[in-house]
Amino acid sequence: FFVLSHRAAMLFARSFSRLSPNTAKPILSVARSFAAKSDSIEIPIDNPYKFHKCEGLTDKVTTNPEELINAFKTMYTVRRMEQGADKMYKARKIQGFLHLYNGQEAIVTGLEASLTKEDSIITAYRDHGFAYTRGCSIREIYAELMGKATGCSKGNGGSMHMYKADANFYGGNGIVGAQTPVGAGIAFTHKYKQTKNVCISLYGDGSANQGQLFEAYNMASLWKLPVIYICENNKYGMGTSVNRAAANHEFYTRGDFVPGIQVDGMDFLAVRNATDYAKEFALENGPIILEMVTYRYVGHSMSDPGTTYRTREEVDSVRKLRDPIERVRVKLVKQEICTEKEIKEMEKEIRAEVDQAAKDADADPYPEDDQTFQNIYWKEDVPVRGVELSDSYHPSA
Repeated sequence: FFVLSHRAAMLFARSFSRLSPNTAKPILSVARSFAAKSDSIEIPIDNPYKFHKCEGLTDKVTTNPEELINAFKTMYTVRRMEQGADKMYKARKIQGFLHLYNGQEAIVTGLEASLTKEDSIITAYRDHGFAYTRGCSIREIYAELMGKATGCSKGNGGSMHMYKADANFYGGNGIVGAQTPVGAGIAFTHKYKQTKNVCISLYGDGSANQGQLFEAYNMASLWKLPVIYICENNKYGMGTSVNRAAANHEFYTRGDFVPGIQVDGMDFLAVRNATDYAKEFALENGPIILEMVTYRYVGHSMSDPGTTYRTREEVDSVRKLRDPIERVRVKLVKQEICTEKEIKEMEKEIRAEVDQAAKDADADPYPEDDQTFQNIYWKEDVPVRGVELSDSYHPSA
């Protein structure tokens, strides 16, 4: 069994600013005043962890005022950004597929609180929040959703294929489960280069029965690769409940020889704490699985109303009892870090920032036609045949 040896030192040394993306707002003065009195707060997580072939993770988390404020701001920004994308899609400013992250914000925020930009992330197609926390601006994300030249993938990727190479964010992948063996390959690179970093490879419960996932488990275990597999279990693979799709839906145990932990994926502190543990474990021992039990408030994609396979009462109940943003809001008030008025002011600033980003992205230009035929071959401009021969592309001399 693996037991953390220097966990207290890691927590004490945590950087206050690590969680803040490049668009984060300044911390409120009342929070600085509180932090000066007590930098360290110990808070129990709401739901206990469950373990498979590992131990040593406690149910109490050490945090500080600045981390909680940044967590709230990050999650609220991701929520507002996704709500804005919903409106833009319905206004036909966004075309094609659109998979939203509403309800799952504690996962991306908690993960990033334990990582650096030298660690790598690869995920599936519900990727907007990860693009944001990896450093893409809201404007770049909205521009990408609208297919604009200023998008984080230059308008080529859209909703499912956002990337940020300088922050080790590898997308954004549209084929179910296909990113999981790639995640093992990225982790292999970290081990080969001896970087002391990990790869976070995320997949949903709908991918959990894919054969390639188990092949990736096996290779990662044989080579002791520093990869953390994150199963975002939002209870439904498209419109199918996990109870109907998986004979064993305790996904943290599904790796057999791979240790695993079940985490309340709607509790920011539980996610951050588990990721701290998993990162140190993976660097010393190889792969580990974190099953994040979460919930999406919206349908699988914009074509799915989300109410044909579950009741509105079920969705409303989760919103009321488990919402990740509200849970941090309660902690901020209870710990006397912020007042309700100050929280509302933060929310107002974030709403204004998101709204402005949407306007800016809407005014941005579309790519030139020639860009359609670029980035197909590495540094090579070659003819590309169109569906109709007359639509083919021929490089200029």
